[in-house]
Amino acid sequence: MDYLAHSARPDRGVQAQDYGDHVIRTRRRARANAAAVGRYCQKYGPLLEAVSALAGEYHDFGKLDDANQAVLAGEQTGRRLPIQHVDAGVVQLLAQGKQCDQLAALIAYSHHIGLPSLPEEKAKGQHCFRDERNPTLLKHTDESLREYVARHRSCVNDEPIEQLDGFQLSEPQIFLRMALSCLVDADHGDTARHYGEVQREPLLLRAAERLGSLDSHVSTLGADTPDQRVRHRKAVYAECRSAETVPKLYACDSPVGSGKTFAVMAHLLNTAIDKGLRRIFVVLPYTNIIEQSVREYRKAVVLTGESSEEVVAEHHHRADFSAPDVRCFTTLWQAPIIVTTAVQFFETLASNEPSALRKFHQVAGSAIFFDEAHAALPARLWPQAWRWLAALSDEWGCHFVLGSGSLTRFWELPEFSDPPVRLPELVTTETRRKMLDVEGQRIRYCRRSEPLDVEEILEWLPTLPGPRLLIVNTVQSAAVIAQATSSRFGRGRVEHLSTALTPADRKNTIQAIKNRLADKASPDWTLVATSLVEAGVDFSFSTGLREAAGLVNLIQVGGRVNRHGEFSTAEVWTFRLKDRDNLRLHRDFELPAKILDRLYAENRVSPNDCKEALRREIREEGLADNITQYENASDFPKVEEEFRVISGDTRTVVIDEALKERLQRGLPVDRLAIQRGSVQIWSNRIAQLRVSEFSRYPGLYYWSLGYDSFIGYMKGVLEDEAFLSAGGAIV
Repeated sequence: MDYLAHSARPDRGVQAQDYGDHVIRTRRRARANAAAVGRYCQKYGPLLEAVSALAGEYHDFGKLDDANQAVLAGEQTGRRLPIQHVDAGVVQLLAQGKQCDQLAALIAYSHHIGLPSLPEEKAKGQHCFRDERNPTLLKHTDESLREYVARHRSCVNDEPIEQLDGFQLSEPQIFLRMALSCLVDADHGDTARHYGEVQREPLLLRAAERLGSLDSHVSTLGADTPDQRVRHRKAVYAECRSAETVPKLYACDSPVGSGKTFAVMAHLLNTAIDKGLRRIFVVLPYTNIIEQSVREYRKAVVLTGESSEEVVAEHHHRADFSAPDVRCFTTLWQAPIIVTTAVQFFETLASNEPSALRKFHQVAGSAIFFDEAHAALPARLWPQAWRWLAALSDEWGCHFVLGSGSLTRFWELPEFSDPPVRLPELVTTETRRKMLDVEGQRIRYCRRSEPLDVEEILEWLPTLPGPRLLIVNTVQSAAVIAQATSSRFGRGRVEHLSTALTPADRKNTIQAIKNRLADKASPDWTLVATSLVEAGVDFSFSTGLREAAGLVNLIQVGGRVNRHGEFSTAEVWTFRLKDRDNLRLHRDFELPAKILDRLYAENRVSPNDCKEALRREIREEGLADNITQYENASDFPKVEEEFRVISGDTRTVVIDEALKERLQRGLPVDRLAIQRGSVQIWSNRIAQLRVSEFSRYPGLYYWSLGYDSFIGYMKGVLEDEAFLSAGGAIV
């Protein structure tokens, strides 16, 4: 008899998938994924390979049951298999007894539901990794196991897998996430292959060639304007490129406009050559910076004849889907250079979910740059994140650089590391001192103490030199102020930029902003934005205004004001908003804003005071020690729940009308098109705003309220009186 792993899809012209074919291919892929990781983790590589291969072999073991086969063959109707198919593989692996078998049982158990709480599993006793709430299933599995084994052996060839035992895992949590990643990527990848998804081999890093290309590109920059800033950038590039590569963790504290983007990339490529690394990540705090960084990297490191999108991949927002029909939209980290967000990177490390962890194994053997590291994470999350980075660098072949123009150096505080750590610097003290001397002449930081409403902001703006950059703490406040500014002064006097816009519209808005900044004859206008423009964007305004937040936020806004020293005087103001006129305050900024007030009183408002601001914030707010406790206990769901870079759970909501139509008709859609044509909306707002789910694609939604390219989906929100009158708000 032929046994099946997946049912046919007549609507797509796809036949049912043979069980033996799927198991053999999944085992092979999982083992290959683990072997690729093992090149950078000799300590655990053999165990990872054995665990991944064993889990691959037995992950679908229970599908061999007669009742399941009847559904898979179409002999009985029903979308769900009547017999939970994971239990059988778990029992078979646990019976084999070695450490690698027990770990593989956990991974097989987790490949649909995610990594569990190990304390809860151990409390089950003999039913560990099994559903003790379903005694009928347990009995059925135990009675059927011998028949499953016979069927399995009839269609799956033997492949030697070394039965390993006695390993001491110093960081078992990362090992288990890595093993689940290897299995899930193999399982989902083979299923997608069978259902017709085109799969291409990822390109190689080719670090030496890309470094040569980068050198050539950088040599042409600033050739026509050999001023002091250009000389500083060349010095930073030379120092980063020639820095030694032996240490695994570096700091790059380099002021705004110093060319970190290319300088650190040169260091990463040089490190990849020396250490044989396979991939480079650039991790940014905000989605809009990705567009700019990707564009610059593609100019500099894509070689002749290559596809720029395959070399430098952009990963905007969370798009990890578990349902089979939507997996094709999941973003994988396979390109030689990946530019992604801190939310994506760290929430992947913290996740227990198979769909999110699928890409995690690609991190091993990578050089990783946290650009604008000060904004990557809330302070309370850094202690556990720092432990992950240390483990990835010590045991999984990773190399890290943390860079910023206002680096907080949290690792030097005892709250984060005991004893405090001193990281080697990529930029010399002398070069940084010279740049800071120039920085101190560029900006004056000011404060307006009384809170303002919308009318008072509109009265203030014309008194300040333009062009002006006004940053507020919530998406809703930005939309309200932008709309009011347009009504008062005309659409030509204001631009708006926030995550209420799709990445495609943000890209167009950024280009419009750059065009307006280049027009020196028409300076009287204002960009109203959220914090996504306060770091990493090559804008230069005459005046900056920042709703009260932390010192680091204020200093970063200074990087978007008088950036190139083109204005004789430039000011950056901090101010507060009143909670009225549909303005919405952000609770996360209350404490940093209070600390900023105190630092103003002490005349301590400079990049050198950022670490002190962080120290005070930590000592008043405390740290999320509970996350480390959950991690040490291997309580994976609690770690995933508590480690949230953004306080809230979001859903991908498609905005683009043409994209919506294609999805509703079941036509092919590129995963990058999903990223560019959608937004992220809090899950607890989905029902309130009447956002609908695609019937064909579970977990993917579409927008049906108002939207425009000026204030994005906030047009529909602000028109929804029922939502606002019920106290609804978008932060």
